[in-house]
Amino acid sequence: MKPKLFIPGPTHVEKDVLDAMAQYPIGHRTSDYRDLQSKVVSGIKECLYTNQSVLVSTSSATGLMEAGVRNLSKKKVANFVCGAFSKKQAEITKICGLDQDVFEVEWGQAITADLVDRALSEGDYDLATVVFNETSTGVMNPLEQIGEVLKKYPDVLLMVDAVSGMMGAPIKVDEWGIDMALASVQKAWALPPGFAITSLSDKALERSRSIPDAQKGFYFDLVRMHKAGEKSETMITPSIPHLYGLSKQLDRIKAEGLDNRFARHREMAKRVRDWGKDRFGLFAQPGYESDTLTCFSNKSGIDLIALANEMKSRNYLISGGYGDLKGKTFRLAHMGDLKMEDMNDVLMVLDEVIEAL
Repeated sequence: MKPKLFIPGPTHVEKDVLDAMAQYPIGHRTSDYRDLQSKVVSGIKECLYTNQSVLVSTSSATGLMEAGVRNLSKKKVANFVCGAFSKKQAEITKICGLDQDVFEVEWGQAITADLVDRALSEGDYDLATVVFNETSTGVMNPLEQIGEVLKKYPDVLLMVDAVSGMMGAPIKVDEWGIDMALASVQKAWALPPGFAITSLSDKALERSRSIPDAQKGFYFDLVRMHKAGEKSETMITPSIPHLYGLSKQLDRIKAEGLDNRFARHREMAKRVRDWGKDRFGLFAQPGYESDTLTCFSNKSGIDLIALANEMKSRNYLISGGYGDLKGKTFRLAHMGDLKMEDMNDVLMVLDEVIEAL
């Protein structure tokens, strides 16, 4: 029996979603396929509150992180860093050979709208990258306020790594002025890994059209991807099982309702924080705690490796600290299709294990 997943990804997947992914394949240049992709894209647009383009990608979200900087910057990128995954975006920008400035805060702190405003006011940027939910620290950045700041800088596109936040908290793409919001599906979408999605604004498409092919490459050329998407197709052979799974998951999301889904995540987050904030301490800056995962400090000084190993022996998988926080923190996910009863169950077992350590 495999342990139930309470890690920040991959997350728990329901059996009917797994069953949907096991359907017999269809040809990806047929009307049946186009109907499937059209349904999935329409559903994702509703989930992201957008009327603009949504693209599906047979890749990890990291591929789309690279696609974003390659397609959307001609001048200089402002990379805002508050943990390991926003740092990865800055590293990708550097490796791609693009001009950049990095604005990093202490891990556990949030990227505030004021910080973004100050940074953009002092440089000639055309792209800002921000993480919505920093998986390594449990910080959820104030995306709506950051989007409001970007409206003061119409030539600066806003690219958002929403990997561990999308579908666990609202992302109102059009209203908040987000030009690219990307995510993979193994977090709050609650599917197995291997697939990614992104929204793309009209401004972002225009920018990509002005970027030379030599900078964009082929596989992640957003213009080519969009052109195929207009026909409800993909530029290359897609992962059809993931589209089957997304179709089933969108049915489930519609039945639950977006407001109810986001409220469930908020309630699970509060339950987990209330359980551990006095015993361990929360790593995230107060007021910016994530709704999809909690990162705990270790002021109790318990053996975090022993904790994780004992939980695994009882068929519960939790996550230790990531990157610079390895051995210093531990994380508990409350995202996707997990319910309050799941959280009550894992917290009860955690209490038993901690008492015995």
